[in-house]
Amino acid sequence: MSIADIKSNAEVKMAKSVESFKNELQKIRTGRAHPGLLDQVHVDYYGSMVPISQVANVTLLDARTVSVQPWEKGMGQKIEKAIRESDLGLNPASQGDLIRVPMPPLSEERRRDLTKVAKGAAEDAKVAVRNLRRDANEQAKKAAKDKVITEDDERRSQDEVQKLTDRVISDIDKLLSAKEAEIMAV
Repeated sequence: MSIADIKSNAEVKMAKSVESFKNELQKIRTGRAHPGLLDQVHVDYYGSMVPISQVANVTLLDARTVSVQPWEKGMGQKIEKAIRESDLGLNPASQGDLIRVPMPPLSEERRRDLTKVAKGAAEDAKVAVRNLRRDANEQAKKAAKDKVITEDDERRSQDEVQKLTDRVISDIDKLLSAKEAEIMAV
């Protein structure tokens, strides 16, 4: 395995870690409404659990209200129950076929809790990136030990992987600070 292979492999895996972190951040709600907020809520649809987006239209009515329009008449109560029982702390209200999901304003204490959750997710992402760095460095050491690459190439590989790691961790920090600012904005 060449240095380029080791580096590109680590780069791809680190990019996946950053994507996973972005998905975690999207699950953390802020004071504003967005349709993706209900993505992790699943509803019972004829015996199988499916995301709400597969049984209803999820749109925004205004900055603080999500509307859910079920495609079938009988799904309204099931969707409403699924939203209410989710850990999002939302209280949906039915208006005929339309389900309105107002976003309650966040208290200062709840905002701080949400920033702690975001920091925890960021730390998990950083740990994953550091583990990938370790794996890449071990691959380089093994290649040098097996005489596939020279010791200078091994050192150069470790330096390149460290630069890549530093860049990815700074990206994670930027995403975290943007999310913290979004959460703390009133």
